[in-house]
Amino acid sequence: MIISLAKLKKIVERLKKQNKIIVFTNGCFDIIHKGHIKLLKKARSLGDVLVVGLNTDASVKKLKGKSRPVNSELDRAELLNSIRFVDYVVFFNELTPYKLITELKPHIVVKGGDYKKKEIVGWGIVPKVVRVKLVKGRSTTNLIRKIQKL
Repeated sequence: MIISLAKLKKIVERLKKQNKIIVFTNGCFDIIHKGHIKLLKKARSLGDVLVVGLNTDASVKKLKGKSRPVNSELDRAELLNSIRFVDYVVFFNELTPYKLITELKPHIVVKGGDYKKKEIVGWGIVPKVVRVKLVKGRSTTNLIRKIQKL
């Protein structure tokens, strides 16, 4: 479900009262690949509900450069929404999901293994931070380079 932060906060509060474990991850998810799927699957396995914070087009441009994103935020959200491991997708326009994490207060934050634990937004805020091992050779940047060579 693609949802606003205001609505999601109410849902998360209700789910917590039901003792559900809320897991959060975030990213650009510009071109979905095997590495993304493995991260989302692992994240979902750690709790009852998976919330994905999705960078808006404007924040992707700030992070990745003017040629990105390849896919629009609405397209990226629809793709994420169709993945069975994902329960909620919420946009954020900032460079980091700090606001989302402090507002939602998930139990667990999950990121890729390319981040050191203390670099992960949410470390020191949420009870648990989990790093997921990257899938070797799988990245959006590598996919874009491969396509450009065609």
